[in-house]
Amino acid sequence: MRRGLPVTLALLVASVLGGLLVGAVPLPAGGVLRALAGLPSGLAPIDRNLLFELRLPRVLMGAAVGGLLAVAGAGYQGVLRNPLADPYLLGAAAGAGLGATVVIVYAPVGPDLGIPLAAFAGALCGVLLAYGLGRSAGSGPATLVLAGVAVSSFLAAVQTFVQQAGVAELQRVYSWILGGLGGASWHTLLVMLPYAAVSVTVLLLHGRLLDVLSVGDEESAALGVNAARVRLIVLAAASLATASAVAASGLIGFVGIVVPHLVRRLAGGSYRIVLPLSFLGGAAFLVLADLVARTVVSPGELPLGVVTAFVGAPFFVLVLRSTRKAAE
Repeated sequence: MRRGLPVTLALLVASVLGGLLVGAVPLPAGGVLRALAGLPSGLAPIDRNLLFELRLPRVLMGAAVGGLLAVAGAGYQGVLRNPLADPYLLGAAAGAGLGATVVIVYAPVGPDLGIPLAAFAGALCGVLLAYGLGRSAGSGPATLVLAGVAVSSFLAAVQTFVQQAGVAELQRVYSWILGGLGGASWHTLLVMLPYAAVSVTVLLLHGRLLDVLSVGDEESAALGVNAARVRLIVLAAASLATASAVAASGLIGFVGIVVPHLVRRLAGGSYRIVLPLSFLGGAAFLVLADLVARTVVSPGELPLGVVTAFVGAPFFVLVLRSTRKAAE
């Protein structure tokens, strides 16, 4: 923790500053810092609007979504004792996307409350389906991943079917599928804040219990820990975190598997350390990914999910190979 916390905080601060300063229209660092501190900044009115109405909400949204996906991934890995568990691979993100799509298509007027709730229900159902299918087919990390892929594919097919009933909303639905922070606003941040706060708080409070679960169910019971209850609470909290992120930004993969593994290499395997550092590291990672997405083809913009997949897919292969070697 002593080594990991300064590193993740430094990365987060650097990524946030980069996200605020860099773009199609660069902003002066001194003026931005003074404006954020409430001091006379010398920024032109158009630059102030760019900072406070576009870039700052987008950077904060990226930090929130990245932190939620990373801490959810760490929670799934801890409760399932599977290093390959991830919101995207376990069907949680696909289920949340399906829930959000149903609300968008069938309740397009005023869906601010309905989208996160429907996304949460879909995320929880996706995880439970993948977990149940994986357990019925056998044990092991690869089995659970294959079950998650199967469930994600099925839920994506259902989502496509639902889309056909709401052709007028296709553009909004596809923004969820591709993932991105282009629609970030202060209103969206306020809507997702309660869900994010509850889910992250619950996950952080269960760090010690996840450490106990890692030794096995019988040993946990001997120490007075109800393993089934802990699993249910952590699964629900991780699914709520995933749903909050997906409802705000769409489907963004691999954050929940890349960041927790990097944190473990940096600061050790205790979930009392992995969970908070994953939240900070995930925030920094997604802000940097979004910075790449909106600058590498400027004035155009890449889908954020494409950038995270470009980094995450090779990383996932490395994790899968290392897990297989450890099992042998």
